[in-house]
Parts: sequence; C-alpha cells; structure tokens
Amino acid sequence: MRQDIADPARRDFVRVAAAMAATLVAGGSAGRAFAAPVAGANPPALGPIRQIDAGVLNIGYVDMGPRDGAPILLFHGWPYDIHAFAEVAPLLVAQGHRVIIPHLRGHGSTVFRDAATPRNAQQAALGADGIALMDALGIRQAVVAGFDWGARTADIMAVLWPERCKALVSVSGYLIGSQAANAKPLPPAAELQWWYQYYFATERGKAGYAANTNAFNKQIWQLASPRWAFDDATFARSAASFVNPDHVAIVIHNYRWRLGLAEGEPQYDGLEAKLAAGPPVTIPAITMEGDANGAPHPDPAAYRAKFAGVYDHRLIEGGIGHNLPHEAPAAFAQAVLDAARMAG
Repeated sequence: MRQDIADPARRDFVRVAAAMAATLVAGGSAGRAFAAPVAGANPPALGPIRQIDAGVLNIGYVDMGPRDGAPILLFHGWPYDIHAFAEVAPLLVAQGHRVIIPHLRGHGSTVFRDAATPRNAQQAALGADGIALMDALGIRQAVVAGFDWGARTADIMAVLWPERCKALVSVSGYLIGSQAANAKPLPPAAELQWWYQYYFATERGKAGYAANTNAFNKQIWQLASPRWAFDDATFARSAASFVNPDHVAIVIHNYRWRLGLAEGEPQYDGLEAKLAAGPPVTIPAITMEGDANGAPHPDPAAYRAKFAGVYDHRLIEGGIGHNLPHEAPAAFAQAVLDAARMAG
C-alpha cells in the first residue's frame, strides 16, 4: 500500500523532490559532482515507522513508494539514523522506486525478539539482518546503499549474497574487515582518528558513552563533518534513535569486536571466515566520498581492486563530510539511480 502524504508542507516537498529527481535523471552523469540542495523548511517526516519480525530482531523501518516499485534498501551508520535519508528517499520514490530504510540493531524501534539473545554487533550479524529483512518483506532482490556501518552492511550483503543485491552504493568504498586485519597497528596519525574505538574498549568508555550519549554523538558529527552546519533540531531528530535499550551495548560490542576484545556468535563464524578473505564485489557498484570527510576512511585507490564488476567512483565536492546522504542528498540519490541503471 502506498504511503499517503497528508501534511501539506510534505506534499510540497515531494512535488519539489519529483522535479529535482527528473532533473537529475535527465542531466546526471557519472563524473559530475552535485552540491547539496539549499536547505529550506524542515525536512519531511519519514513515517510511519513499521515493525516486522526478521531473524532475531523486530525491525523498525520506513517503507515508502509503490509496493511494486523496484526496491532500494538504505542503511544508516553510527552515530546516525534513518533521518540521514529524509531528503534522499522522496527523490527515489519520485522515480517509481520502493524505498525501505531500517533502523540498525540498537537504534530507533529495532529491538531483539528474545531478551536472552546476545547484543552482538559483529559485521556479519548486521549483514545477515539486511537479508532477514528482505526475506521478511518478501523482497527477492534490491539495490543496497549506505554509509558508515550501513556501507559496511551493504558491502557484506553484496559479497555474501550477490544474487539478492542488484547493485551497490557504498560511501567510503570497501569497508569489510576482520579481527586479524584490525589487529595490525596503524601509523600514529591514523590511530589518533580511532580515539573513540580505544575509549570504548574500556569500562570507563562504556560508562561514559552511556552517561553522555547525545553529547558524545554530537561531537562525532562535528568531527566527522567539520563543514556541515547542522542545527540542534537536525541532531535531535536522529538523537531520538539513540534512546534504545540496546544502543550502548551494540555500539560498544561493535568496536570491541573489531579489536578482538569481544567474542562474536558461533553461527557467524563461517560468514566471518569468508569476509576475512576480502572477497571482491562483483555486482555493479558506485563508491562515493565527500571532500571534507573528517572520519577515518580509506583512500579510494586502496579499494579500487575490490570492485570487479561495473564500477564508478565519485568525489562529492562542496565541503561534504561523513554523513554524505544527509549533506548531499541529490548526489546520493543520483548515485543510487545510476547504480540501478548500471545493473540493467
């Protein structure tokens, strides 16, 4: 059932979005870098939030556009949420796509179905969550796209389940790793960028994050996107998703697992072994990077060989930071549309 748009301001936004999307489709090209549109009124609401049992989770998600439209799954990162795609989604819906945006584990209204399930955030678990959601919704194949944790999730889905993924859009490229690879030391400047990973490795860090979640995450936003002048209301919309009973446990486990300081679950051992081998992405893919990304991220040349299929990389200029879909929604939407076309 198509979502109705009852709010007049929201109807106006979607009309504008449709015009923008038409312009993008007519004039977009692989080599062009789009600037973010000028911010006007408040961005549209993404509701309603739906809930569905999928694997070990009851996942909260937004489902926009026609049910028979070609599906697109958009995955957010940390410390962000589904509102990173508030201006992206209407652009894709205007082109006839069904757009699904789930809250990741530990975010928003996504909760574990069983209180006894480990609060595990190893990389394979998040990738499996994406496939479980597709299964629950009866979606055979979709374009998958994301940034930060969401880019890693989409990357994992693309390499482990390529038959389920039509095409990939990944901000900061190939983000699949392993505990063994993460055990190798980095140059001091690179280690400094991962300060919060080491903070979270301590019990002081866990307690500090629990006590100061919003202040901590707002600081990450500022460091990761130093030229993004977001306002308090924009942050508050996403901060509501951090009020989740599992949020702190999931964030801490994710970073401790990366360093080999926390165990994963045995059912993911086989998947992690495959991921540790660094399998290439064979489906059509577009990688993206903002020209002012202040978060740790690899150089595009370092991961080019990981993309063995039809491929394009885009540098998005204009002071665009780590939260690329939120800061440059038109460019991100164009990449998703182009990746879908690349797949035929």
